[in-house]
Amino acid sequence: MKIVIQRVSEASVVINNYEVASIQNGLVILLGIENEDNQEDINWLCNKIINLRIFPDVDGVMNTSLKASGGDVILVSQFTLHASTKKGNRPSYIKAAKPEVAIPLYEKFIETLQNNLEKSIQTGEFGADMKVHLVNDGPVTIIIDSKNKV
Repeated sequence: MKIVIQRVSEASVVINNYEVASIQNGLVILLGIENEDNQEDINWLCNKIINLRIFPDVDGVMNTSLKASGGDVILVSQFTLHASTKKGNRPSYIKAAKPEVAIPLYEKFIETLQNNLEKSIQTGEFGADMKVHLVNDGPVTIIIDSKNKV
């Protein structure tokens, strides 16, 4: 699994001109799922997300976690995170999991993150054409791949 985390001061997701998610301070997380991904990847990433110290403390230093900050989350499925651009100019998405594999893992990711965070998160819609609006705060953008834990 790959994720792109963006710390935001505001964000929303719009599908067919309808706003389906909206937050103020928190994280927008783009999630890409591969066929080999499993619950171990989900557990590791969710733990990493809630404990990353990327929010400012009272001194303005990035030293506070998502959980401690009380920030909100929008999670968006993003198969293009697994794009291969090694050959030619048209990306290949062969590594991205097909919906029959990805959807159950996406749903399990939502459940696990909510349980670890001890509150609900907002989401886009798997497979939908979404417009993601955000104000990246900092900017802070972090990429994490569960296959590169060390």
